[in-house]
Parts: sequence; structure tokens; C-alpha cells
Amino acid sequence: MSEKRNLIFIGIDSLRADHMSLYGYPRLTTPHIAKYAQGGTVFDNCFSPHIPTTSGYGAMLTGMDPFSTGLVALRHQGGMAEGIQTLPEILREAGYTSTCVGFKNVAGRGFDKYLEFSGWGSWAEGRSPKAENLNAVTLPELERLANQDQPFCLFMRHMDPHAPYLPPGPFERAFYGGDEFDPANKSMEPVFGFKPFCDFFASWMPPGVTDKDYVVAQYDGAVAYMDACLAVLFEKIRALGLEENTLVVLDSDHGETLYDHECWFDHHGLYEPTLRVPLVFRMPGKVPAGKRLAGNTTLIDVTPTILDILGLSPKVEFDGQSLLPEMLGERRVPRTEFYITECTWMRKHGWRTPEWKLIHALEPDFHGKPEIELYNLVDDPEETTNVAEQAPEVVSMLEHRMMNFIARRERETGRPNPMYTNLHWHGHKDVPGPFESSEQAYEKLHIGDVGAAIRLQQKK
Repeated sequence: MSEKRNLIFIGIDSLRADHMSLYGYPRLTTPHIAKYAQGGTVFDNCFSPHIPTTSGYGAMLTGMDPFSTGLVALRHQGGMAEGIQTLPEILREAGYTSTCVGFKNVAGRGFDKYLEFSGWGSWAEGRSPKAENLNAVTLPELERLANQDQPFCLFMRHMDPHAPYLPPGPFERAFYGGDEFDPANKSMEPVFGFKPFCDFFASWMPPGVTDKDYVVAQYDGAVAYMDACLAVLFEKIRALGLEENTLVVLDSDHGETLYDHECWFDHHGLYEPTLRVPLVFRMPGKVPAGKRLAGNTTLIDVTPTILDILGLSPKVEFDGQSLLPEMLGERRVPRTEFYITECTWMRKHGWRTPEWKLIHALEPDFHGKPEIELYNLVDDPEETTNVAEQAPEVVSMLEHRMMNFIARRERETGRPNPMYTNLHWHGHKDVPGPFESSEQAYEKLHIGDVGAAIRLQQKK
């Protein structure tokens, strides 16, 4: 390389874009990120199509989709598909050294060094300063990396927006001034009535809480707390003289459902709060400052873009594409429609276009939602009205496009869709309900009769 170009990669777990003031949220949750992002380029419509964590980070750190990586489930069994290189493995071949803070997972394979921090919490343990714990590990490591001759990659996984939402003071009251124990408020009754998650909620929510807005405010407070701690990192980058030769990337593996769609305070459900994530690139002289781009992009575009900005041209044929040309003013044809999947508490896939979203259950879900959901994203952006029965021709059209895409990717990779074969998903093992006969369902799926598989399950 003609010059040393470093990478600091901030992956923020469970951060939904529409709860960031950077993206227009009325609460001032991310002022420091917004100010820092002014020195770079912001993508307004980035999506994580394959949720949750393992498949989200898998796409982000490889530039490949699940047909290439094999990653669709949180509890993925085994390694990635043969021949796939991760970002740190590619960087190592280019002379980089790498450190990962807080993420040891099949999707994060290949870092030279792994560091952990306390990133969880419970009501009994007290409010956990997750981001400060991360800084305590990260800042000394950043100093070490900055003083070496080799270019470096530092990846960190922030956990503050991830449940449990337990921001330390004063952030726990920053966005809430009401009475969270008001007996007249019944909004938390369905949350605590949801048996698969109620014990988990009770482990970190205040005993007796009745107001769902208080819990949402805890999420926002956790985001704002993390944002304040990121300001310390941004200042450290400046103090170490790293700004000019370091690419800083910020994104998320997936968003979060709060009180949305009955997917209480978690990250399942193929709805917009879970799919839409932030994406920011900053490197003076290489990435334009003060720019915002509206075209759709997805997490598989992140690694190709990073390598392009760093001036590296590995011999890898990515499923994603570099976004640098668009940042520099060249025209890009945006990804207008794409395949979406989830395989953790529910096993579903679907197809998203600018106007429509199709969601197709491969097994009955524990919320009792219908097999087929269809939403008009233009008329109903909050996805409140399922119009599948009113628009069967749209369902048929989207199913056709989705199945054609699946067939093409199966031919290109020589492997079956992992959504049909990965039966070790989280809910299948841990949630009581109609999940006992996945193997029989797969027999139907294997011959392409998805509807028969679901009907078989619904009879159980």
C-alpha cells in the first residue's frame, strides 16, 4: 500500500435508524454521531435484510448474502460455507492486524485478537454502564494499534440498544417524565402476558411497570448514553492523530421492535423497525463530507465499500457492491427489491420492493400471525394493515419474483436455500408451541410445496 489507511468499525447491535436523531427522530438521541457524521457520508435507506445477529453481521463482514455464507439463524450450526473470506481475513492478506471487541461469533471469524467487556445486565444487578465498559477495553487497545507500524482494523460491537435496556443515570429519565407505575395504564399487560418472553422481561424491567412508553424511553436513553460514550471515542481518534488516515464506519446488524407489531421489545419480525439500520462512512479526503444519499443499500454492500475506500482490490466476487462511486458522484442503480429472512424466534422469508412487502411464514409463529402478510409501504408505511386477501394478484407476483430469485441463487451457489435447511433456529428449540415437526415440514419444503408444509404445521 502506498499509505497506511486504518479502519475503525463501529457495529451497534439492535440500533434502529428511526430512533436516531441523525435520521430525524425528534428525541435528541444521537447528537454526537450526527455531528461526527457531518464529516462523512450518510446513507438514509440502509437495510439489514437477514436478521438477526449472526446473519446480519455475516452479511456486513463478508459482503455476501446467506446463499453464499449459509448463515440465516442466530444459533448457526458449524462454520460458514466453504470459500468465504471475512473482512479481517481479507485485510490480513493486505498486511493489516485486527482486533475485535465484544463479538466472538462465526460471522466475526478471522480477527487476530478478541477482547471482551461486560455488556449485559439485569434489574437485580443494577444498571450496567455497557458503553463505558466497552471504552475501558477499546481505548487502550486503540492506543496500542495506533503506535504500531502496520495498518489496523478495530471492530467493536456496542450492546447498549440491545435488551436489557438499562441505561445508567441520568439517561434513564432523559426522555420520560411520567409515572411508569400508573395503575390506570394497561399498555404493558399484553407484554407481560406474552408467555415466551415474560420471564425475560421481568428480569430487567422494573417490577410493576405499567407504561410501555417508559420502556421505549429506556431504549432511547440507552441509545443516547451510547452516543455520549462514542463522543469519547471520536475525541480519542482525533487526539491520536488518526483522523486523516482512518476510515470510520458505523452501522448496525439489525434494528429493534419496541411496542411494534406485537413483537415486544426484541428484534424479530420482518418489519421496517427491524430491517432499517444506520450506515455512515467517514474518512477526510476519501469520503465526501456532509453528504446524504437516499438510494436503497443493504449490509452486503459494507465490506466491498470499505475495501474500495482503503484502496484494496481483493480477488473476491462479492454479492454486494461498493458504494464509493456513488459517494463520489457517479450514478448507481439502487437495489430496489430484495429477499428478506429471519430465523430466530420465527422462521419466515419474504420480498421487499419500494411499494410492497411480502412476508411468508415457513412455520406458524408464536404470535399467531397469518401465513401470508402483505403491506403497501407507500400507503401504509407503518405496516398496520395486512392486505394479502384483498390483493392476491400482488401476493402471487411477489411470490413469483421471490421464488425466481431463490432458484437463481441456488443455481449460482450450488446449495439449497439455507432457510429451507437450517432447522436449529432459536424458537424451534426454546419456545413451546407448534414447532415439533420441522423435519416433516422440510420434507414438503424440499419438493417446493411451501404452502403444504405450513398447512401440515397448522394441523398440529
